Amino acid sequence: MIFPPGDIYSDEPPLESDLHREQIDLLICLIKWWWRDRQDFYATGNLTIYFSTAVASTGGTPAQRCLPNQKKSEEFRGPDFFVVLDTEKKDGKSWVVWQEDGKYPNVIIEMLSNSTASVDKGLKKQIYQNTFRTPDYFWFDPNNLELQGFHLVDGQYKNLVPTESGWLWSQQLGLYLAVYLGKLRFFTPDGQLVMLPEEESNQQLQQANQQLEQERERAAILAERLRAAGIDPEQIF
Repeated sequence: MIFPPGDIYSDEPPLESDLHREQIDLLICLIKWWWRDRQDFYATGNLTIYFSTAVASTGGTPAQRCLPNQKKSEEFRGPDFFVVLDTEKKDGKSWVVWQEDGKYPNVIIEMLSNSTASVDKGLKKQIYQNTFRTPDYFWFDPNNLELQGFHLVDGQYKNLVPTESGWLWSQQLGLYLAVYLGKLRFFTPDGQLVMLPEEESNQQLQQANQQLEQERERAAILAERLRAAGIDPEQIF
């Protein structure tokens, strides 16, 4: 049996807009930074997944749901953002299922647009449910901020019920997805925003400045009390 190469280049076309690309890049950066100490996941976006449905319909195991003689041109999809768990953290040209122990994404997020919304909500959803069997599927429209999510239950996607704040829980990521300042972001189970490295640095700087300002205010109050008691604070500080 001849195995096709595993270094297939992605067939994905350029993204529709800067807004879509920025949102995808943001999600990739966030999850990689949040899991920076882990080596057991693969996260990427706008990258082609090459697969086969020939065995998937029979209900086989993930490793069985791919054919070693799969040809590049037969079946492929390119999720805007996806995460594969329990695999090697690496850089890749594409995700070739038959070269990855039959692993499909655990999480997929599609960015809706006028030209792709019907496919993302229809055909792609069906493929992710029936062939990929991806446990968590979300779609998000960067323009009107529509967000919807699904979790695979007994082979069928069930709508995720949002929290009162409109957040959706990803069981696979162990994080919430929610719109924050016009962008799709991740939140921890206790409600904390998952931040980028620069956001963490800015937050730390702000906290340090706040602490410094509080110390200055305490010093000013103490100096005023000393003056009221007839003591020159310059002789003490």
